[in-house]
Amino acid sequence: MGAKRVKFENINKIFLTGDNRKVHAVADLNLDIKAGEFICLLGPSGCGKTTILRMLAGFEVPTEGHIYIGDENVERITPDKRDTAMVFQNYALFPHMNVYDNIAYGLKLQKLPKSEVDERVHRILKMMNMEDFAERVPSQMSGGQQQRVSLARALVMEPGVLLFDEPLSNLDAKLRIHMRDEIRKIQQQVGITSIYVTHDQAEAMGLADKIIIMKDGRIQQAGSPIEIYQNPVNEFVANFIGRANIFTGELVYKTDNKCTIDICGVRYEVPQKVTHNIGDEIKIVARPESIIISKNDFKGKVIKSMFMGAYHEYEVMFEGFKVEISVSNPKGKKTYALDSELDFSLDIESIHIL
Repeated sequence: MGAKRVKFENINKIFLTGDNRKVHAVADLNLDIKAGEFICLLGPSGCGKTTILRMLAGFEVPTEGHIYIGDENVERITPDKRDTAMVFQNYALFPHMNVYDNIAYGLKLQKLPKSEVDERVHRILKMMNMEDFAERVPSQMSGGQQQRVSLARALVMEPGVLLFDEPLSNLDAKLRIHMRDEIRKIQQQVGITSIYVTHDQAEAMGLADKIIIMKDGRIQQAGSPIEIYQNPVNEFVANFIGRANIFTGELVYKTDNKCTIDICGVRYEVPQKVTHNIGDEIKIVARPESIIISKNDFKGKVIKSMFMGAYHEYEVMFEGFKVEISVSNPKGKKTYALDSELDFSLDIESIHIL
């Protein structure tokens, strides 16, 4: 398999509704995906992520801009001639065919020699640990097994780019985690460029080399899971990836690599470079695990207390809004009952100023 670079250049996609209104599904998209990279397009329904995938596959045509697979401009190339394969949400297996024939279907359409078809199908079955499933039909398999066949059918074509359209959304939670790990392991094994559409942040965090956060047809942020989680560029990204407490404060001092902020009269020196002006109102992102129950910087009232095994979750009412707090390894630590007062402070090393 030869992994291919993918490039979207100044892409716009406009749909016309029945009453001739224009819907800008994708706006000013510029994206360069390295060969062998695993990218997740993440965002709410209607954000444009599936439209991007469909344009790359050839099922939609961009209104403006260019798409490249490798060095080839592909807008005028039909889907069957593009160097891509897709794994669908609904498996899209032929119910009357066994696993072998489902996987071999695309190869037979290419009129490859029977010996080559047989060799490639058996190689993929072995890689997927599905050699014993060759004679089964889809109705004899679980959802997870069917999705593995769908993945095998895509991989056997040896595409330059592998596309995933929410492939795990029909599976139960435990199986989703297992299949997520399986997909990542196989992708790393074969080194194929992969573009994965999902609205599930846990899937994106667990799979991707790079996450592309979408909203209203536009990229909000692109970066590694760690970069996006720790350094979101705006409130939308902060709230969409993980959970976030957004505090309002004031910038009171700054240097080249740190600043002093004031939140409700409490000052923190934060090791972060900011572009705001002194005196500006600022927004501060504090993840639930970035809040420390110890110092009495702030006081709140416990309105929810949940023991979750490896951590204890609290919701605290503070200055009219809910603050989420997550305490890891709670064994032996003090717990707080409903309606009790709780003192907390912020971990300056892990908060982030927007």
